[in-house]
Amino acid sequence: MQAVLDSLGSAVGAAEAHGCLCGALCAREGFTTPEWIAELIEAGTSGRLDDQSQHMLQELHRETLESLQAQDCEFAPLVPDENVALDERVEALAAWSGGFLYGIGAGGADRRIAELDDVGEVLQDFSEIARARLDPLETADAGEVAFTELFEYLRAGAQLAFDELAPLRAVQPRPGVVVH
Repeated sequence: MQAVLDSLGSAVGAAEAHGCLCGALCAREGFTTPEWIAELIEAGTSGRLDDQSQHMLQELHRETLESLQAQDCEFAPLVPDENVALDERVEALAAWSGGFLYGIGAGGADRRIAELDDVGEVLQDFSEIARARLDPLETADAGEVAFTELFEYLRAGAQLAFDELAPLRAVQPRPGVVVH
């Protein structure tokens, strides 16, 4: 994923791009792969998307939507695995959270989201997580525990937002579409 984004010249990292996709899928029914790609390319337009890269992004879009729709809680934010340094994983969680919030807006969400108490609370928490940084005074074990808790919260919060926003998502018009 990161290699595809780099080839596009995008300033968006893989975690942030996935967060953007997830937020947009929560906000609007029918958020398409081309719309998501346009968001990624707008962030940096120096590259070109080849067929293989486009297919990979389409598959990630499809898999992400399916995991959000699944009832078995298989959804997970796209962040580096435990082989990557903890500070980089925390940065990825923060970027994913910021991307999710951006995606909610890019998906065309409106103010009615604020009326949904649970979703509003999740979005507020996500805005706090978007500023997360590793505490240099924290032990490695405590940092891992905190990372796991934040990861699980993002996973559950995104799933909750997807489920709770279903009624609004179904009637949310595509951006640029005039509803009379």
